Amino acid sequence: MSDHPIEALMKTAMESIKEMVDVNTVVGDPVETPDGTVIIPVSRVSCGFAAGGGEYEVRPSDEKSQSGKIPFGGGSGAGVSVHPMGFLVVGQNQVRLLPVEGNLVVDRLIDVAPQVLDQIQSMFNKKKHQNISNANCPM
Repeated sequence: MSDHPIEALMKTAMESIKEMVDVNTVVGDPVETPDGTVIIPVSRVSCGFAAGGGEYEVRPSDEKSQSGKIPFGGGSGAGVSVHPMGFLVVGQNQVRLLPVEGNLVVDRLIDVAPQVLDQIQSMFNKKKHQNISNANCPM
């Protein structure tokens, strides 16, 4: 069975997929910006593979029946889909994933929320200190 033609078809298709897809397809080559930030593209890769074939008998009047082998007809195919998912940004003492699709407004709000809370808290602290200093200062 090791000399069956379908094995050659499958081997050829699998080798082609192996050549097309490697780890750098999923996690791309990093790019460094002048400020030292590193940007790494991340993708989703999907592969599909199919192979099939069949042997058929020939009529006794056909010349090929004299060889003693049953003729084989088959085929194989493969497909690869690469879908960009986002970018991994490493720099300024943080790691962030910037998605290609999705609601960027919500992502930005989540990123900015700690800064906004700090500003609101500092405003309340200033107001509190002003009220205390105004209470201590007679006019």
